[in-house]
Amino acid sequence: MGRLKMLRGVEACYRQEHAVAPVLLQDESDVDDFIDSLSCGQSRENLAQLHSLDRNPLPSGYPDHELLVGVDGIRGVGVLSFMDSENYVSRGSGGKASRYYLSGCLQEFPAGAEISIDSVRRAVREFLLAGGCRPKCIDWDVPEIWPYGSELTEEEARWVGEANSGWGGYSG
Repeated sequence: MGRLKMLRGVEACYRQEHAVAPVLLQDESDVDDFIDSLSCGQSRENLAQLHSLDRNPLPSGYPDHELLVGVDGIRGVGVLSFMDSENYVSRGSGGKASRYYLSGCLQEFPAGAEISIDSVRRAVREFLLAGGCRPKCIDWDVPEIWPYGSELTEEEARWVGEANSGWGGYSG
């Protein structure tokens, strides 16, 4: 009988304090708590950056991949983006471009990228249990154009300005 490989888990950053101390996801209940936290959190903190600890880093020490996880609890939808040697975005059933915020920093997603929160949850569980591989339980698109740069509302412009002064993203 073969031995099961012990997974080290996934680091999640979605609040400013997580840049120094990421949240560690090690099992499905951690994933559920994480998705619920994103769903119920502030609208300026509804996107997370995930890195699997079960993949080898690049020679620079930085991760060779990234899973972005967005959850809009009010609308009951979310979005995923997976990056390694290519960029992928979740494929939903339509809709317009959407905006999510990683610790106040704006990230836009292409039209049709939003999926159900249950689908987001399943994909994050799979990402954890598969050691950081791109989840196969949802459909993906390779975006031709990333829609960053559309008109911001006055409030969004203020958030982006505030966030960019205090958040540097993943710190390794």
